[in-house]
Amino acid sequence: MKKVGLQLYSIRDAMEKDVPGSLKKVRDMGYEYVEFAGYFGYSAEELRNMMDELGLKCVSVHQSYQDLLDKPEETIAYLKTLGVKYFVVPYMGKENHKGGEFFEKTVENFKNISALLKASGMKLLYHNHEFEFEKYEDKFLLDWLFETVGSENLETEIDTCWVKYAGYSPEKYILQHKGCAEILHLKDFVGNTGLEKTRDENNFSMKPIGEGCQDWESILSAAEEAGTEYFIVEQDDYFDTNSLDAVKRSRDYLKSIGY
Repeated sequence: MKKVGLQLYSIRDAMEKDVPGSLKKVRDMGYEYVEFAGYFGYSAEELRNMMDELGLKCVSVHQSYQDLLDKPEETIAYLKTLGVKYFVVPYMGKENHKGGEFFEKTVENFKNISALLKASGMKLLYHNHEFEFEKYEDKFLLDWLFETVGSENLETEIDTCWVKYAGYSPEKYILQHKGCAEILHLKDFVGNTGLEKTRDENNFSMKPIGEGCQDWESILSAAEEAGTEYFIVEQDDYFDTNSLDAVKRSRDYLKSIGY
């Protein structure tokens, strides 16, 4: 059975209004796993009880790593109660990447928080956007990060949309990280690709899985070969529907192809 989850940022409007009801709708769609991005004022115990009642599991979270630096014991306790396996850094500014003012400090911080997470049975991951495919000294910023921190300290959560949008092959990039791509973001879109123009100039818009330009057969085949275990749907924005309908369409498509 494929392990398919939802990044709850995708339905943040619904979650802000009704967390228990939204989680139930997610489970009813056929998602068995969730990835939190914010906790909407609930304690870890409250969220864990909601999920247990529905048969949902929290496999990962998007959260600022500053929380692990500022309040490590409290943050680890919260994550362990949720049942988290992967702590994902969702974004960093360019100043924290190679060539930026804070790159060396970021590498040091990542190694320290990775050790903290590993001691509690969790892994540190980084989630990319498109700009990390800009180059410094002829190498992607993203590759500088992974290679400098080291795969023993940092694994990938490759966002397939942003790899494709940047003008590169998601399947090739997934295979480049074979063995270190246990969790993958599935995201579809329409529009032109390439970093030379803005998203607006490229007529970029996100779509439910299977309704955009992504070659899912090739992407998912590469993910299987790379050892991906969890497939997380994410859709940041909506242009022709609402969030709950969009993520249901994504889940229905994945079911239709055996996921």
